[in-house]
Amino acid sequence: MKVLCIGHTSWDMTVPVDEYPVENAKYRFNEKYSSGGGPASNAAYLLGKWGVDTIIATNVGSDDYGAKIKKEFQDVHVNTDYIETSYEKDTSFSFIMVNKKNGYRTVFNVATEYPPLKKYNYEFTPDIIMTDGHDYGATQNAITKFPEAVTIIDAGRVTQELLELCKYIKYIVCSKGFAETVTGLKFNFEQPQSLVNIYNKLQNRYPNATIVVTLEEHGALYQAGNQIKIMPGLKCTAVDTTGAGDIFHGAFTYGIANGFDMEKTVMISNIAAGLSVQKMGSRLSIPSLSEVLDYYAKKVNGGSVSNQKQTAQATPQQTSQPQVQVQPEQPTQTEQQAPQEQPNNPQ
Repeated sequence: MKVLCIGHTSWDMTVPVDEYPVENAKYRFNEKYSSGGGPASNAAYLLGKWGVDTIIATNVGSDDYGAKIKKEFQDVHVNTDYIETSYEKDTSFSFIMVNKKNGYRTVFNVATEYPPLKKYNYEFTPDIIMTDGHDYGATQNAITKFPEAVTIIDAGRVTQELLELCKYIKYIVCSKGFAETVTGLKFNFEQPQSLVNIYNKLQNRYPNATIVVTLEEHGALYQAGNQIKIMPGLKCTAVDTTGAGDIFHGAFTYGIANGFDMEKTVMISNIAAGLSVQKMGSRLSIPSLSEVLDYYAKKVNGGSVSNQKQTAQATPQQTSQPQVQVQPEQPTQTEQQAPQEQPNNPQ
């Protein structure tokens, strides 16, 4: 099973802060964490770490950060033959401040406008194409060249090109913000019908796609049969939410690659993201496959699945409309719910 990941790469420097900085002041950081980042890149790194035959197509500069990013991929056996190195542009760089009180992050990205990736004649046939939509041309080329490949998109930011790409994608895994912007509706978790309305409107726009919506601290929304379900995230103390969405997408791709059903795929994606936010750094916090599968096995076999919440059902507009069903919680020994990564940043 070969997975081709196409998209954005950056070098991330993350620093924890006790409070948000104010203007005209100086601050001293006692710790920092550095690694590669970017939506499709973090997903590719996770897949390589989890033993999937993965190829990354992305851009870096000819600087030290670009060299470090390549080495990180090679260390987890991700094929770097399709990384394009620019000798005119620096590697994209992000400075990330993480609030120690709640784990939320603020990203300052030095954007680098690379030329579009080449339209490669790839020397392999991917079974899955996973993209974050940052390079429309390269993604469209790969989808056209490999029409039999299963396609997955990380739809975190709303652009015209990404909206167009979604027409050709099998699995659209989008953020809460993306879903609200595209539909013009707002989630109201006190009114389950609002979830049905948003999901149906997305499905009507992209009728050939399977859609999953990440809902930050509320988990993920997906459909199984005639039911729209919420899979709650892990209850944990969030230390750093950077890259949680990317890790969700990587784990989701792993589930599809291994033929898991949708419920198991979404569950392990939530587990991976939830475990990651308990450590600093996006790529540094990616859990091992054994950690995630052990957690999943304990949840399924240890009885927590039987601790069902009260099912919350929306009143269907028609008898054929899906209903909302809340799945069992995914508890840990800590208390705070782990939020998914926020949209509209290049992380």
